[in-house]
Amino acid sequence: MRDTRQPSAPCAEKTAGGVTTIATVILLATAMPVAAQSAAPPGASACSGCHRAAPDGGIVSSLRGRSPDEIVVAMQAFRTGQLPATVMDRIAKGFTDEETRAIASWVSRQR
Repeated sequence: MRDTRQPSAPCAEKTAGGVTTIATVILLATAMPVAAQSAAPPGASACSGCHRAAPDGGIVSSLRGRSPDEIVVAMQAFRTGQLPATVMDRIAKGFTDEETRAIASWVSRQR
């Protein structure tokens, strides 16, 4: 008896697997920025120790509702001594401009 089945198409199998792999990579790539956005940059989570968002205000003024630009300007002023401080001047000196912007962006998105 003669075999009438067509030989398997290895290219078709590889293409189907490749499409699945590409789809998986795209899904992971689009999901990763969301997860990365919610993670606090180094140093940012410590801000809530003094700058609580709770109605009682915490130890010092709340950062709630402040824009990233406003936070960056204040951090730079603390760093240079333009704003008087007890500890913020030392804290601000511990961060680069890039780290300060990342922290300000993250803090401004917290509710």
